[in-house]
Amino acid sequence: MSIGSRVISLGHYQPEKILTNDDLAKMVDTSDEWIVSRVGIKERRIAAEDEKVADLAVRAARQALENSGHGPGDIDMVVVATVSAKDVCPNTACRVADELGIATPAAIDVNTACSGFEYALAQADMAIRIGSAERALVIGAEKLTAVTDWDDRSSCVLFGDGAGAVVVEGTDDPELAISPVVWGSEPSMSDVIRIEEDVPYIKQAGQTVFRWATTQLAPLIEQVADRAGVKINELAAFVPHQANLRIIQGIAKRLDFSEDCVVAEDIVYSGNTSAASVPLALSKLVQDGNIASGAPILLFGFGGGLTYAGQVIRCP
Repeated sequence: MSIGSRVISLGHYQPEKILTNDDLAKMVDTSDEWIVSRVGIKERRIAAEDEKVADLAVRAARQALENSGHGPGDIDMVVVATVSAKDVCPNTACRVADELGIATPAAIDVNTACSGFEYALAQADMAIRIGSAERALVIGAEKLTAVTDWDDRSSCVLFGDGAGAVVVEGTDDPELAISPVVWGSEPSMSDVIRIEEDVPYIKQAGQTVFRWATTQLAPLIEQVADRAGVKINELAAFVPHQANLRIIQGIAKRLDFSEDCVVAEDIVYSGNTSAASVPLALSKLVQDGNIASGAPILLFGFGGGLTYAGQVIRCP
């Protein structure tokens, strides 16, 4: 049994098709200027019609596995965070495990929408801490364009598809361990973002979400740092859910980040990918060599539910 767990590798995948703001302007009454000024997005990726959420997850997970130096036989837990998988049973985690050749893992799907990856990472971390798993594959994957109303100009400009993944294993070094999660929800506001059986598209009260995110989340992010024993100005990077560039920048202004802290803004080229957004942005930052090995990175997801969750990890 280990005293904690650590992220040892990352991977990500985005479909090839790019949908620009100019492309959207041909579909609905909008423009590049209108979209960029309100949400900061310039383009997003669109999965092929025959690509499922599990397919996206597998591509990201395979890259994370290859980067870890481990094989499928070394994984005994698979956790997939998603809100857009169409199949109810079997779950996406089982499909991913089967495709990758992972024989008998604990296989769990997590649906807490845009905070899903952080919830999934926390579950893997706890399982490793108590000795129920040795090494886990944690994935955030979404095909949000399958639940997007392309006639609604207020929402169709936001969403994209993609996946991000990490491999997590036990550690006895407290300096490398993932910090205890800070998580919670605002159930009284659960209807402000929804995908329901009788309304099969994403619907949200955008201004309500914007006010909640920009006024209520900064103190929760400070709690994440406190629980990790790290000061906000000691962070090397901040990777929040990529919901809206104005939200990201608004939260960042309320926090005492150092000038060297990298604030992820992958929203610009990926759009909002819900549970995939944090691992996708994180994998890109690490792949680009923007963060030193062992440096503290604060992850924070928030969205539908309304749910939130965050923890500090160390860059692999």
